[in-house]
Parts: sequence; structure tokens; C-alpha cells
Amino acid sequence: QVQLVESGGGLVQAGGSLRLSCAASGRTSSTTGMGWFRQAPGKEREFVAVITWRGGNTRYADSVKGRFTISRDNAKNTVYLQMNTLKPEDTAVYYCAAKRISYDYWGQGTQVTVSS
Repeated sequence: QVQLVESGGGLVQAGGSLRLSCAASGRTSSTTGMGWFRQAPGKEREFVAVITWRGGNTRYADSVKGRFTISRDNAKNTVYLQMNTLKPEDTAVYYCAAKRISYDYWGQGTQVTVSS
């Protein structure tokens, strides 16, 4: 089992920045990477970004490319999502997820609200 705890959400004005953290514990060695997803009210959960533990390979959703940066600290088993130039449409609950072959473990989510 892998446990995930997100933090860092909050209320920010459009154009501002936030950094989310996701601390992983448990059998993290069984995972290959970590992803961030988000779910806005009335919408389906969508992929935001992913990073591999080994190599730090990254991939982003087109909607966040150039504004969000995912990074990891292997020693702390922690993944970060730096979000810059935030827009009201970035408002959502953000979840981190640990990936083996699929995303098998999920955190409880953290709310990000961007005001216009």
C-alpha cells in the first residue's frame, strides 16, 4: 500500500502562483512515478502532469504547459506541482496519484481556487 497526502492548495488571484506538495509513504518502491490530476465542479477528473521517479521524465496536459512544473524529491518521496500564471479555469480539486502500471493510489485532494 501507498499513502499520499497533498498540501498547498488555497485561494489565489488570477496570475498568481501556488505550489502543491504530495508526500508519499508506504511501499513507494513499487511505484514508477507520480501524477497530478484535477477535477472541477461538474467536470470529469483530468490529467495535469506526471513524473517518473527514475529519470524524472515529465509530461503535461496542453492546458498547463509552460505554466505548471512538476518535480520530485526522491529522498523525501515527495512530488511538487509549481503552478504559475494561474487562471480561473484552473480552479479545481487537485489530486496526486501513484503509478505502477496504472494509477493505483490516490490522495484525498486539495482545493485550488483562482479568483478573477
